[in-house]
Amino acid sequence: MAYLFTSESVSEGHPDKVADRISDSILDAYLSLDPKSRVACETLVTTGTVVLAGEITSNGNPDIHQVVRNAIADIGYTKSEYLFDGNSCGINVLLHKQSPDIAMGVDGKEDQGAGDQGIMFGYATNETPEYLPATLAFSHRLVKDLAKIRKQEPSLMPYLRPDAKSQVTIEYGADRRPKRVHTIVVSTQHDPFDKDEAMAKKIREDVINILVPRVIPAELLDKDTIFHVNPTGKFVIGGPHGDSGLTGRKIIVDTYGGRGAHGGGAFSGKDPSKVDRSAAYAARYIAKNLVAAGIADEALVQLAYAIGIAKPVSLNVNTFSTAKVNLSDEEIAWRIESLFDLRPKAIIERLGLTMPIYAPTAAYGHVGRDSYSAPVKLSYAEINETRDVYSETRKTFVQEAVFFSWERLDAVADIQQAFA
Repeated sequence: MAYLFTSESVSEGHPDKVADRISDSILDAYLSLDPKSRVACETLVTTGTVVLAGEITSNGNPDIHQVVRNAIADIGYTKSEYLFDGNSCGINVLLHKQSPDIAMGVDGKEDQGAGDQGIMFGYATNETPEYLPATLAFSHRLVKDLAKIRKQEPSLMPYLRPDAKSQVTIEYGADRRPKRVHTIVVSTQHDPFDKDEAMAKKIREDVINILVPRVIPAELLDKDTIFHVNPTGKFVIGGPHGDSGLTGRKIIVDTYGGRGAHGGGAFSGKDPSKVDRSAAYAARYIAKNLVAAGIADEALVQLAYAIGIAKPVSLNVNTFSTAKVNLSDEEIAWRIESLFDLRPKAIIERLGLTMPIYAPTAAYGHVGRDSYSAPVKLSYAEINETRDVYSETRKTFVQEAVFFSWERLDAVADIQQAFA
C-alpha cells in the first residue's frame, strides 16, 4: 500500500542553526587548545544579541567574542539591515566550570564513564547514496544548494538572504521505496527587490527552474508534483531578528528526518564525553556500516548509558524485517556487541572526536555527509610544575583531522566477516 512521508531541513542561516554553529565553533576553539576540554555551551540568538550559557572546563582560553563574530559572518550575517550581524551584535557570556560531581564520574582511562544517562539512536537506509531517507536527503540538498548559490553563484538568485527552510514529501510504494516526489516546500529569505507579487513570482520561478533541477532526480518529478514557494508571499524579515534561535532545537533535522528514532539529546556545543553526541555518532556508524555491508536494507541501532558507567546498559538492533542474513535482530545485536567497543573512551578514540571538527556539523545534518580529512591548527599546553614554580608553554602545530568520521564505511569488511 502506497503512503506519504515528509521530512524538513533548514539552512545555516536559520536562527536555531546560527545558535548551533556558534556553540560548535566555541567547542572547536576549546578543543584546538585542549583536547580534554569539557564543554557544554548553549546559545541564544535574537535581534542584535547573542547569549552564551553553560559549563566549560579547559586549560585553553580562546577569544570567545571573536569566535562568535567569525561564525556569524561566515554564515552570511554581515549587513546591518539584517538587524543581526557579526560585526555589531552584542555578546553576553554566562559560562562557568563543569560540576565536579559530574567530572569525577567522567574523567578516567579506559573506563571513562558516560557523561550522562540517556538513550541514543543511529539509523541508516540504502534508499539514497547518503544512507538517509530520501525525504531528508532531498530537503538537505535544497537548502544547502540555496546557500551555495547565495555564496558562490549569486548572479543566479541575487536576492537571497541567509535564512531558509525546505520540506519534501515523497510517495512510497508498498516496498517502502520512493516512487515520486509529491510536494516540495521552500521558504527562502530575500531582499525587498520589487513589489510583493512580482517578488513572489520571480522567486517561485527560480526555485522551480534553477534550484530544484540541481538537487532532485528528474525521474521522481512529474506534472502532479506540488510546489509551495514562500507560501506567505514574502520573507524579508528573517534570521535571529525574525525569530529567536536556540541551540539544539533542530534535532530531527540533524539526524533522520523523523524516520528511525531519536533519544532526545541534542548534539551541538557538547564535547565527546557527552554520550548524547559521541554514542549517537557511534550508533550511526554501526547502522550505516551494517547496511553498506549488505546485512539489511535498513537498520536502527539503540544504545543506552548510565552516568559514570563506561559500558552501555543495552544495545538493540531493528532491521524492520529487511535483514539479508538468517539471523534474528537479537542475534545481529549480539554480534555487533562483540565487534564494537562502545565505551565512551573507545568511541572517542576510534572516531577521533577530540579534534576540532564540529562546526561543519552544525548545518545540513550531522549524518549523511561525506567524510574528509583536512589540516587543523592545534595549540596544546605543556605544563611544568614543581613545588615552587608553575609554568605553561604552548606548542602550536598543524595536524590532519578526519571530519564526519562516523560516516566512513571502514567497518564493512569486519562486519561481513563476522556475519559470514
